[in-house]
Amino acid sequence: MKIYFSHGKESGPWGNKIRRLAAIARERACEVESVDYTDLEDPDLRVERLLDVLKDEDDSFILVGSSMGGYVALLASEQVHARAVFLLAPAIYILGYKQQNHFANHENTEIIHGWFDEVIPPEHSIQFAKEAGCTLHLISGDHRLSSSIETVENLFRLFLDKALSA
Repeated sequence: MKIYFSHGKESGPWGNKIRRLAAIARERACEVESVDYTDLEDPDLRVERLLDVLKDEDDSFILVGSSMGGYVALLASEQVHARAVFLLAPAIYILGYKQQNHFANHENTEIIHGWFDEVIPPEHSIQFAKEAGCTLHLISGDHRLSSSIETVENLFRLFLDKALSA
């Protein structure tokens, strides 16, 4: 199983969160790839890049995205068949973003969002989770979720265990 990570607007492909979650994935014998979007500001061009990376993927895969990377992973999942999707404070329902209507392509979508997110209101994830009927974890933390990284890691372990056994 391969896991593709999509980073946020102001981070890089191997930031702290992705490194920590990738280590958990490797513990479960998963391959990991973190796509580099640092040269692209436009979220929809980032979606195109991820779809280009995925076009030759023959095996099952999981998409993980944080912030703008959450938007990227979610939109890509609407066009490809990912085994599961894990979103961290996804940048959905953001003014200026081309895509405003979102749907979960399958039941294996989970979201983590911090109650005190100052960048993307948690209400955006609540709205999406309600419409999609997917799992939403609202936890103590801000947009970066740094203060709650252990909780994020534990939820990711549970998510992966479920996705890998499906």
